Amino acid sequence: MEQAQPSARAATATSHPVSDITARLASYMSEAGERPLPDKVLEQAKWHILDTIAAMISGSELPPGRAAIAFARAYAGSALATIAGDTALSGPIEAALTNGVLAHADETDDSWPNGWHPGCNTVPAALAAGEQFGISGARFVRAVALGYDVGSRVLIATRAGLADTHKATHAVAGVWGAAAAAGCAAGLTAQQMRWVLDYTAQQSSGIASWYRDSSHIEKGFVFGGMPARNGVTSALLVQLGWNGVDDIMSGRDNYLLATSPQARPDLLIDGLGERYEIARTNIKRWTVGSPIQAPLDAMEALLKRQPVDPDRVREMLVRSAPESVVDNSDPPDINIQHAMALMVIDRTVTFRSIHELSRMQDPRVLRLRARVRLEAPAGGGGTGRGAVRLPLLEVTLNDGTRLTQDTGPVLGTVENPMTREQFVAKCRDLMTPVVGESQSTRLIDRVLDLERIKEVRELRPLLQRTYRPGPPRLSEYPSRK
Repeated sequence: MEQAQPSARAATATSHPVSDITARLASYMSEAGERPLPDKVLEQAKWHILDTIAAMISGSELPPGRAAIAFARAYAGSALATIAGDTALSGPIEAALTNGVLAHADETDDSWPNGWHPGCNTVPAALAAGEQFGISGARFVRAVALGYDVGSRVLIATRAGLADTHKATHAVAGVWGAAAAAGCAAGLTAQQMRWVLDYTAQQSSGIASWYRDSSHIEKGFVFGGMPARNGVTSALLVQLGWNGVDDIMSGRDNYLLATSPQARPDLLIDGLGERYEIARTNIKRWTVGSPIQAPLDAMEALLKRQPVDPDRVREMLVRSAPESVVDNSDPPDINIQHAMALMVIDRTVTFRSIHELSRMQDPRVLRLRARVRLEAPAGGGGTGRGAVRLPLLEVTLNDGTRLTQDTGPVLGTVENPMTREQFVAKCRDLMTPVVGESQSTRLIDRVLDLERIKEVRELRPLLQRTYRPGPPRLSEYPSRK
């Protein structure tokens, strides 16, 4: 009988050489923990870590955060890793998931301008793995910076093929960022990092249906909890001795082919060590979705020069794409009409006011919300010769008076960064109601001095509250009708 020959698939699986791109990426990842960051990047990394921690702690009191903490308490496992804003400890995988959901329990966390929120997955993954392995503060910061770099580059490389796939880019980039950060915290070799890439490819998931989530709980899972959990899982499996495919980025049935046939593998390593994505990521001033930041900036500027009586407003025209995820959404923190109404009535939008669900039913707020109209900026926002750029915001009063306001780069973006004082004030306002003023101050000081901390575990008493909060309040967000 003629002996069966190995299939082409089997031959490819065993004999495919590691590509130069994958080898360079894995080597860079394995060396990141010992590689000092440029001073400016180091400072930005600490800001983004603190920004995410503030989001985690403030998120612990919101419905998605309370749901996540309930999960952590129900399936705590070993008491190795911190649950922020609570008294519980859990295993690193559960902690990564829980803290990831906490970090995106609302829209407080940072935002890379092209399709993901890096902090809410990368920081929880680095923290959970960092506590598992007792890493230094310096390595923790470097692990986080690496996560931003890897997650962003995978998204850049695959974006061309993701547009029509209904996949959630926030989850896709998030799992790669989390895995890179956790692998760095685990001190993995270049060979092990290639296996981390392999297991991460198998766990890369997420569907763009998150925008239909009426309670922000699934959104917190897709953006933060799931990618953080999956990334930590990849790193822990390999650290315990699992091996896998040596190069998931090339050869037959590779990740890039499966995800985006038009992918550009070279972009996976483009600018590594020169372009740090953490320094290109925005920190939000307002605790609302990114598309609402500029309209709030514009309304604040208008109100400073011209007080507006809410009862005299006939219409507020905001040149922001209608039918977007922020158009009359159920969660108040991604509802542009609600945020603009609050801004006019209160003359500001705070973390507390945007989450006061009673305001969603306030007759005065509802009347003003009904007067907010969205209009796509296209048509008036051309850039060619003779094009006229229409203002972002137009407010028409009952007597026909028309007030207009445009805005430059949003405060908190790379083009218009916050001052250190503004940033610290944001974090303090978010954390103080949960852990108190004194603890918030000490936590801020420690995180901004992370590179001098001997072990990241030293942050635990500052991340947690001293008492257990009440039961989860899962009915606080309205149900979609």
